Parts: sequence; structure tokens; C-alpha cells
Amino acid sequence: MKNRVITISREFGSGGRTIGKRTAEKLGIPCYDSELIHEIARESGFAESYIKDAGEYAPGGFFASAFSNRAFGPTNEDYLWQIQYHIITELAEKGPCVIVGRCADYILRDKADCMKVFIHADMDFRAKRIVDVYGEREESPVQRLKDKDKRRAAYYRFYTDMKWGHAQNYHITLDSGKLGIDKCVEILKGLY
Repeated sequence: MKNRVITISREFGSGGRTIGKRTAEKLGIPCYDSELIHEIARESGFAESYIKDAGEYAPGGFFASAFSNRAFGPTNEDYLWQIQYHIITELAEKGPCVIVGRCADYILRDKADCMKVFIHADMDFRAKRIVDVYGEREESPVQRLKDKDKRRAAYYRFYTDMKWGHAQNYHITLDSGKLGIDKCVEILKGLY
């Protein structure tokens, strides 16, 4: 029997991580987010800070685009992708859970009874939220949002050949700015 898994993909600052954690708490199931980074670090030997960054960059940037046949062999990011793929698959097989980010929606597309969710919100909501949650930075909140979302989209496209945030790739998309974090949690709990 397949297990019930919720995957949460999200725009930066939309509250997707918070929604995932609160939904898991309400359902009494584990939520995997930073735990994934820890586990990937343990299996790969790479530092957690490196894995956190590598999970949002397509391998090699422009260089990889120009030489997409990977004539020089697999990259560190490719190695980490394989480990990530394996860990996410194992977690889904182990039991019901919520998995935040890391292309889990794609990885589990055929491997689990999986509800694929995308959380988004308008730029003003997200900009205010990242300042409230993460504090001010030298770079403007809007620029931080654009940069982070661009990296996530490129990583997702590189490894899945699908468009990140494209509604057809998900079972449900929720606007956390309009609905609120708590309502998004209620909706996901109700759909589970």
C-alpha cells in the first residue's frame, strides 16, 4: 500500500515551510525540511551549508547551459541530486509525511500517494514576510525574492525538465497572501 505524502513547493517568503510544518503537526506526521539537508550531508560528506546552497542552483550556471551534455562528467550537484532522490524516496516509503522543497513533487510523482502543493503570494506580502522572518539585509527584499525564486526555478527546470510553479505540475496551488497561513494549513489538512 502506498503512503500518503504531501509535498510543498513554494515561492520564497510565501510561508510554504511554515505551512508544511504546521500541516504535519496537525496531522501528527513528520515534516522533512532541514532534516533532509542534514541527512544528505550525512550520506554525502558535504557540509550542510554547501548542500543548502547547492539545492537552489542549477549545476554550473551558464557553463552548464553552454555544455549541457555534461562532457566533463557529473557535478557535485548531480551527486547530491542522486542522494536527495534516494532519501526522499525512502522517506515516502517509510510512512506518511510532509516534504518541503527539494523537488520532492517530481521525485515522488510515481512513487507514493502524493499530494503536490505549490504555495505562492504576491510580492508585497512576501517582501514584508521575509523582513519580518529573516530580518533586513543589504539587498532589497524584492531583489532577494527575485534572486531566490530565479535560482529555485532554474534548479527545478534543470533536474525535472518541468516549469517550477506551473499550476499543471501540482494538485493544488494556494495563495498564502490572500488565504493566510492558517487557512492554507486548514485546507491541506482537509484534503489529506
